[in-house]
Amino acid sequence: MNKHRVTPLLMAISMVVGVIIGTFYASHYSGNRLNIINTGSNKLNYLLQLIDNNYVDTVDMASLVEDAIPQILMELDPHSTYISANNAQEAAEKLKGSFSGIGIQFTMEKDTVNVMSVIHSGPAEKVGILAGDRIITADKTSLVGMDSNEVMKHLKGEKGSRVKLGIKRHGSKDILYFTVKRGDIPVVSVDASYMINDKTGYIRVKDFGEQTYAEMLVALADLNMKGMKNLIIDLRGNQGGYMHIAIQMANEFLHKNQLVVYTQGRKSPREEFRSDGRGTFQHLPLVVLVDEISASASEIFAGAIQDNDRGTIIGRRSFGKGLVQQPMEFRSDGSVVRLTIARYYTPSGRCIQKPYEKGKGEDYDNELIARYERGEFFYQDSIHQDGEKYYTNLGRVVYGGGGIMPDIFIPVDTSAMTSYYKEAAYTGLIRQFAFAYTDENRQRLSSFTDVKAVEKFLRKENLLERFARFGEEHDLKRRNLMLLKSKTLFEENIFGSIIYNARDIQDYLQFLNEEDPAVLKAIEVLREGLSYPKAPGSEETNPSDKGKKEAMLKGSLPQHSLLSVHHVYTATT
Repeated sequence: MNKHRVTPLLMAISMVVGVIIGTFYASHYSGNRLNIINTGSNKLNYLLQLIDNNYVDTVDMASLVEDAIPQILMELDPHSTYISANNAQEAAEKLKGSFSGIGIQFTMEKDTVNVMSVIHSGPAEKVGILAGDRIITADKTSLVGMDSNEVMKHLKGEKGSRVKLGIKRHGSKDILYFTVKRGDIPVVSVDASYMINDKTGYIRVKDFGEQTYAEMLVALADLNMKGMKNLIIDLRGNQGGYMHIAIQMANEFLHKNQLVVYTQGRKSPREEFRSDGRGTFQHLPLVVLVDEISASASEIFAGAIQDNDRGTIIGRRSFGKGLVQQPMEFRSDGSVVRLTIARYYTPSGRCIQKPYEKGKGEDYDNELIARYERGEFFYQDSIHQDGEKYYTNLGRVVYGGGGIMPDIFIPVDTSAMTSYYKEAAYTGLIRQFAFAYTDENRQRLSSFTDVKAVEKFLRKENLLERFARFGEEHDLKRRNLMLLKSKTLFEENIFGSIIYNARDIQDYLQFLNEEDPAVLKAIEVLREGLSYPKAPGSEETNPSDKGKKEAMLKGSLPQHSLLSVHHVYTATT
């Protein structure tokens, strides 16, 4: 009997002793770090308790915590971020292979939802919704005046659910009603793939999502069937995505056991990712296009190609994001922290993360503006390579500390820029004019067999004069000399917008690429057989050949203006 009474006492003593011993060793071997963490978290909890119990006004504690978490993460680095439960699903959908919606791409024009395109075989197409339709209502709720994010909430929904849409169609006086059953809508990353000439294929990759590698394989197979002997991969404007997708894509072009990228962090041991030698296009001449927006996974791909001397990089210095984030979910509400756990390094050993100061996110966000102001977009000599020198497999010098520097630099051209064009672009008048013209001529524009036929038709339409009159009707004072000087910019923007509105993204990109200096330079490099970099000192000995090559590598062709129509913002649901 006494024995049973003593047993609980002995167990309690043992537990206390265990806690004391555990605390001693934790403190002794972790430099009191555990105590610091506990103290810090206790102070935060105590502060929240003080506010909740004593603050003069009633406080929404949940909102206070939601606001505090991003501020804490800002003190770490620019890419550790917090995503609220409301936004977590939307953030994930951007990189997933599909989402549930009605299958349209839309833009907001004069506070109204305008259907830009209807996804083939999608729910909207099945019930008869057409490009050019205006969506006025969704389940009796007016969408007029909403921003695009609010519109998305009304149009997206669970697979199999229904939404009744009120449609205003051009040429029809009455509102038409369509009930759409929501379904799976593919998220396309490879949004253009075509033969740019009889030997050269072109692929544009807009991000690195779950299906991007599979989409690229399909595009490569199709181009290969059409006789592709060279390839241009366009990563301009691609802000990244999944690292493993970039690794898979690079693997298609690299020889066996070549390093693609490696990661390393304080709590993350070095992990290397190498090619397996199974890539189908290991010997295909390759050019990769990048610009100041190309980031993260784009830089992994471009860095692997450059450091392994596998192809030529053309464009402007990439963004410079070399930090690896791991999503960590709060199970209580589904919100997510994307925490930086490591840095990634290109095969030469360089980390291309650009410098940043903790807690100064605004300066980091404005870094591209600083590049523009110091002339880096216009003159290669304005780029300051302050990072450590590294060497590619052939011994070519590359630099760390701020993006991937292209092998051939393409500057921004502002020679045709005028204040008249700026005002027309900034006020949205060019977009409005192009949309109105498309609305009146949609059937005719859709009837042409290819984009060159559309362009030929548009050049006969006297669109610059028609735009000038449209501008005057909307308080844009006519400037004939400036209109003439900016003719190429106006044509590119107006024609491009009309082609995009009436047809699809591939036709739009094909139109732009006809005069795109980076694309033209890529074609030239591939035609001359110069896509494979050479080791320093191994240039051609023939003076004429050397001079020819030097002229090419100066990259003297101008790039499109920053105010051109390269980026059309639409939403897909």
